Amino acid sequence: MSISEAVSSNVTFQNNVEERLQIQRLVEATRIVASSAGSDVVKGLTQTPKSLPPAYFYDDRGSELFEQICELPEYYLTRTETAILQQYAGEIAKITGVCELVELGSGSSTKTRILLDAYQKLGYPLRYLPIDVSAGILESSARQLLVDYPSLQVHALAGTYELALAQLLPTQLPSRMICFIGSTLGNLKPRECDVFFSQVTDALQVNEYFLLGVDLHKPKDILEPAYNDRQGVTAAFNLNMLDHLNRRFEGNFDTTQFEHKAFYNETEHQIEMHLRSLRSQIVQLKALNLTVNFALGETILTEISRKFDLNTIQQQLTARNLVPIQTWTDSNQWFGLLLCQLRV
Repeated sequence: MSISEAVSSNVTFQNNVEERLQIQRLVEATRIVASSAGSDVVKGLTQTPKSLPPAYFYDDRGSELFEQICELPEYYLTRTETAILQQYAGEIAKITGVCELVELGSGSSTKTRILLDAYQKLGYPLRYLPIDVSAGILESSARQLLVDYPSLQVHALAGTYELALAQLLPTQLPSRMICFIGSTLGNLKPRECDVFFSQVTDALQVNEYFLLGVDLHKPKDILEPAYNDRQGVTAAFNLNMLDHLNRRFEGNFDTTQFEHKAFYNETEHQIEMHLRSLRSQIVQLKALNLTVNFALGETILTEISRKFDLNTIQQQLTARNLVPIQTWTDSNQWFGLLLCQLRV
C-alpha cells in the first residue's frame, strides 16, 4: 500500500468511527445539577456529622484513580465480578436476545467488553449507551471501543444517572438491558435505592432487562483491606474529592491536612469512607459563600458501600417489578450478579 493509499484508508476509518459515535452532553441539565449539587455540598458540610456527595469523586482524575483501584490486589470486587461475567455472559446474551446495552457509570467500559464479545459471538448487532459524569473518560473509552468493534454503534451520555435515564430515547433494537455493575448500588442509602429502582423501571419497557452486580456480606478482614490498599490509591481517590471541590467551588482545602479513613460498620453492613481533619482548621468555598470549621479529628463521610444479602435484594427488586430471572455468584459467594426483567 502506498503512503497516499494508507492516508486515505486511515481517513476513511476515522470517518467511519465518527459516523458510529454520538456523544450527548447534558449541558443545560448539568448546569442545573451543578447548582443543586453545590447546595448539597453546603448542606453536607454544615450538618453534624459532616458529609459530601460521592458524585464529587468522579472528575477526570477521580475516574482515572478508580480505574487503578479496580486493578489492586486487595480490591476483590472487580476481579470477582469479572470472573462471573466471563463465565455467564454467553448465557446472558442468549436469554436477552438482541438488545441495546445501557451502562450506568461506564468508566473505561472494561467489563462491558465481556458482554459485547458475547453478543458479537452470537452475531447480534451491537449498540451501546455508556453513561458517566466524566465526559473525558467517556469519550476516550467510547472511541477505543469503536476501533475494537467495527460494527458497534455508541451513543454516549455525559451526565448523572437520573438525567441520562430520563432522556433515553426508545431503543433501536428489539430490546434493552440497563447494566449497573460494580456494586455501585452499595453507594446508595436504602431510600435512594428505592428512587433509583423507580428510575430504572421508568426507563424500561415491559420485558426489558436490568443487570445488577452487588457485593455480598463477608468477613471484616476481607472487606477492610479492599478500601485501605497498601499503595494508597484509595486514599488518593478519597482526597481527590477535596481537590475537585477546590477547582469547582474556589475552595482552599489543604489535602495534606486530611487523611483517608475507611472501616466496616458491622451494624449497618457497610464500609464507610471518611476524610479526617489532622488539625483544627477553617476552609472556605468562595463560590458557595461557605466557611467551614473543622476540629482536630473531625471527619467528613464521603462514601458508604453497603453489602447485600442476596435473598433480601431479590425481594426488593421483585417488589419494584424488576423480577430476577437468573442469579449467578462466585464459588465463595462474595459477589452476586442478577439478571432481572421488568414485569407488570
